[in-house]
Amino acid sequence: MNFEGLDPGLAEYAPAMHSALDPVLDAHLNPSLLQNVELDPEGVALEALPVQESVHIMEGVYSELHSVVAEVGVPVSVSHFDLHEEMLWVGSHGGHATSFFGPALERYSSFQVNGSDDIRQIQSLENGILFLTKNNLKYMARGGLIIFDYLLDESEDMHSLLLTDSSTLLVGGLQNHILEIDLNTVQETQKYAVETPGVTIMRQTNRFFFCGHTSGKVSLRDLRTFKVEHEFDAFSGSLSDFDVHGNLLAACGFSSRLTGLACDRFLKVYDLRMMRAITPLQVHVDPAFLRFIPTYTSRLAIISQSGQCQFCEPTGLANPADIFHVNPVGPLLMTFDVSASKQALAFGDSEGCVHLWTDSPEPSFNPYSRETEFALPCLVDSLPPLDWSQDLLPLSLIPVPLTTDTLLSDWPAANSAPAPRRAPPVDAEILRTMKKVGFIGYAPNPRTRLRNQIPYRLKESDSEFDSFSQVTESPIGREEEPHLHMVSKKYRKVTIKYSKLGLEDFDFKHYNKTLFAGLEPHIPNAYCNCMIQVLYFLEPVRCLIQNHLCQKEFCLACELGFLFHMLDLSRGDPCQGSNFLRAFRTIPEASALGLILADSDEASGKGNLARLIQRWNRFILTQLHQDMQELEVPQAYRGAGGSFCSSGDSVIGQLFSCEMENCSLCRCGSETVRASSTLLFTLSYPEDKTGKNCDFAQVLKRSICLEQNTQAWCDNCEKYQPTIQTRNIRHLPDILVINCEVNSLKEADFWRMQAEVAFKMAIKKHGGEISKNKEFALADWKELGSPEGMLMCSSIEELKNVWLPFSIRMKITKNKGLDVCNWTDGDEIQWGPARAEEEHGVSVYDLMATVVHILDSRTGGSLVAHIKVGETYHQRKEGVTHQQWYLFNDFLIEPIDKHEAVQFDMNWKVPAILYYVKRNLNSKYNLNIKNPIEASVLLAEASLARKQRKTHTTFIPLMLNEMPQVGDLVGLDAEFVTLNEEEAELRSDGTKSTIKPSQMSVARITCVRGQGPNEGIPFIDDYISTQEQVVDYLTQYSGIKPGDLDAKISSKHLTTLKSTYLKLRFLIDIGVKFVGHGLQKDFRVINLMVPKDQVLDTVYLFHMPRKRMISLRFLAWYFLDLKIQGETHDSIEDARTALQLYRKYLELSKNGTEPESFHKVLKGLYEKGRKMDWKVPEPEGQTSPKNAAVFSSVLAL
Repeated sequence: MNFEGLDPGLAEYAPAMHSALDPVLDAHLNPSLLQNVELDPEGVALEALPVQESVHIMEGVYSELHSVVAEVGVPVSVSHFDLHEEMLWVGSHGGHATSFFGPALERYSSFQVNGSDDIRQIQSLENGILFLTKNNLKYMARGGLIIFDYLLDESEDMHSLLLTDSSTLLVGGLQNHILEIDLNTVQETQKYAVETPGVTIMRQTNRFFFCGHTSGKVSLRDLRTFKVEHEFDAFSGSLSDFDVHGNLLAACGFSSRLTGLACDRFLKVYDLRMMRAITPLQVHVDPAFLRFIPTYTSRLAIISQSGQCQFCEPTGLANPADIFHVNPVGPLLMTFDVSASKQALAFGDSEGCVHLWTDSPEPSFNPYSRETEFALPCLVDSLPPLDWSQDLLPLSLIPVPLTTDTLLSDWPAANSAPAPRRAPPVDAEILRTMKKVGFIGYAPNPRTRLRNQIPYRLKESDSEFDSFSQVTESPIGREEEPHLHMVSKKYRKVTIKYSKLGLEDFDFKHYNKTLFAGLEPHIPNAYCNCMIQVLYFLEPVRCLIQNHLCQKEFCLACELGFLFHMLDLSRGDPCQGSNFLRAFRTIPEASALGLILADSDEASGKGNLARLIQRWNRFILTQLHQDMQELEVPQAYRGAGGSFCSSGDSVIGQLFSCEMENCSLCRCGSETVRASSTLLFTLSYPEDKTGKNCDFAQVLKRSICLEQNTQAWCDNCEKYQPTIQTRNIRHLPDILVINCEVNSLKEADFWRMQAEVAFKMAIKKHGGEISKNKEFALADWKELGSPEGMLMCSSIEELKNVWLPFSIRMKITKNKGLDVCNWTDGDEIQWGPARAEEEHGVSVYDLMATVVHILDSRTGGSLVAHIKVGETYHQRKEGVTHQQWYLFNDFLIEPIDKHEAVQFDMNWKVPAILYYVKRNLNSKYNLNIKNPIEASVLLAEASLARKQRKTHTTFIPLMLNEMPQVGDLVGLDAEFVTLNEEEAELRSDGTKSTIKPSQMSVARITCVRGQGPNEGIPFIDDYISTQEQVVDYLTQYSGIKPGDLDAKISSKHLTTLKSTYLKLRFLIDIGVKFVGHGLQKDFRVINLMVPKDQVLDTVYLFHMPRKRMISLRFLAWYFLDLKIQGETHDSIEDARTALQLYRKYLELSKNGTEPESFHKVLKGLYEKGRKMDWKVPEPEGQTSPKNAAVFSSVLAL
């Protein structure tokens, strides 16, 4: 606010008057406010001053609720309602800040911000409060602790600040520039020049920055470049205040008169759509402050310094009856603010009092405030005081906990040794160039280290396992990271480079030259991509999951089946599991287990991915088992087939479940036996750290048949007793799933040690001798690589870091014991391939997949999978019959040697999950996939919306005689809303780089009949209900309005995404051809894979190579003489227009037989588009250069 036109007496105010304040009641101070208040000798009120408790507030009408004294006699300079908590902040001319909690204005905190300057603006952030003084910006916690203190230049005279986003701040004042400050680094990032100096007020909308100047002007500036786009010359004297709401800007100020500045009673109102002034608003008070208070209408609150307040409409007439009076203690009101909820108004006067006006008895300052932390009560007052001058005073007066343990203060000095911090060695360059004068040396700074920062490295500590993922920076430079040279390029985290066209020009084929489909990683919680691939390449799981369909809206088994179907259809193009992960995020158990990561944690790699994917592995098997175990009666979808298995078990249970027998033996001899089942096992490692050989089979047996001592309840003893608990296996699973649990340095060392022992034994087995050192001499390598050594060098590399066997043999003995041993190809030659099947209870398991954690300090690590892809997959995709190991790293897929799947260099490649599959598993299960989706899904269904009526129906469902056939045309269009905004950054050259694209969700899907008597009439027009928060409805482009997707208030035909997804899946499976404009993006967001021969996209039909894509609106105007997409988009109109354009294409190209004549039509289209700048003319009189026949049935509709 500009104070030039205020009471001149205030300009003479000095902070010294506060210290000289006598604790005598001021003449202007209302005595009723100082009841029960003590003034200390310095004149500061000891506590807030509430008014009488019985205050009657009329609902909907603003009236005074409370008044308090912030600081007696010191004018209030600024007030601010906290945007995060129920608090009101007040700053004084003496640089003191005070906060009040809740509508009762209970004093919360009070502290000095600046010793001499007044506080000019306050801004609340999530973690603290920003205070702006003349040349100082201070960020303090709500309790008063300083977070940072940023000193500006002494010549600066700051008056206003504006928070543009969560970490960027604009600061302006009487100088001719505005500073941009980054709150994360607390540094000035930009200095914008201002043509008109004196920026005292700043506002922001989604279109402009608004700057109010002391000269009476208001400038509108570009959000990106800060250049002036428009300027309003509001007042001839000075600007007092202004506010912006919607398309209106209202300002108040002072006009120049012969006698000086005079308060102007005309408010200047501007229309931001036409950028011009509208009729000024005459008010009945002298306006000093104004704010929009949009509740039911766009009301303006106009406040005068004398305490008069008037409400009026900015485009109407001011009524004197709408004036109410604030009774300030001092002569003037100094500040005014409105809460975010618009339920409370705060006024501060020149005598240090704050007045709270509300429109309800129990107002809230914010719509959603978080809880406020209060200081713990002081416990010192409850303890007796001690006089330390009394030598005989017993210290036992202060109670301390009774303990029998030795105290730390009793630690003997003999067992302690001082460990001083050793000084780092002096740089050799400094010693070389040093010149000595006496005992002092001088040398130029070589600039090899940061200023005033010297790294101290003490003794290397055995910290957490993740510590060996931290790689020190190379001395050569930041670009040379030895860790990246250690990690093979194909194992590094892959990212998608986005351009203007999004993903269209990204070369996925560079990363995947196979016909198998990768998975995109940019979706939230896509860390589980590798495990989805593992489950997909288990042939029984793939088939049986796709046969499942149930009534639950968010069923992981159903969504996984849909995703597997997409992976089946893909011919090397990547897929995304957005619908599956959407359902995953809605499962309460997933959130409770900590499986749902925040975007920041996922991007920075804060979560331990190895532990996370192992928990996810256990969760997904349990959840699929439960989903497929539930009965499917009544069936949600008429297309759902019968239950595959009985209600007692599921196909997941048949594949993964292992029956166990748990025995508890008490020392009294009582034994308790109970049966249970498990879907996976966790490796339990031996305690000893000796270097003896320990087969993987032995560790696995120890983990399955676990024996441990623990406290348990004994029915015989009737109390908790030490018991020996043992676990025995009754039945072997078809698929053996193992979580490795390599979560600390101890387990990592065990794997590393066993791999070294196995390597030495393998070398000896092949006739080579090993020296005691870890590294071989050159002669040893040559000998081992010679024919006499019976081992080639390539084979030696394959044996390194290998402890895991490719096959294991398991057998349940007659006494219910378990035999486990490693199984090699040599054993199969010795015993015969059928030997294991001949013996009863013997099973041979082959390694099918390994999931590993890649440690990379630069990217936070990633998860990849090695998968042995079976014959059936190669037969379907490539027409050949063989098995091959592949690396799956999101959308990177690469064939690898089988030994690479079991090699684990614990420095960067750590095993997490193992999958072993019983031999000849596929022959035990029926692997036929029967599509469970039937035609009845297209029939009429009820809407989820409670207010939906038949009169609002925008479509006619298909009849039984209208069911689509192969090759039928269907017009399709979809509208979307935004769930997460795009994350982008500006490069140094000014170009924008997309880091993460916006996350879209389908909101409306429309399908239109493409032939028949009802051609052009929609048979699907579904609005998709969503439980996730929508950040932008994109109403201008989608036609979706807030409330359309809410079942409580929507009047649309509202369905679940799964219901509409099944309709589209049925149409795809039946073989219809979809006609639309930009269908590639539509199918991508809906998460559908459609064969290319079933898509007729008008954006490509009317497109010339290396030319721009043409909008549907321009094509409709040019070819069909139609004006569409006027104010908003309508999916029915767009789908119908795309059908007409396809008919026009067939007409112009003679069903594709005359491409040359159609090429001439396209040239004319592009020439016309360039002339008109690709914009459809607005005047009604101008018609299209082409006339097209419009379908008669469409006109009838």
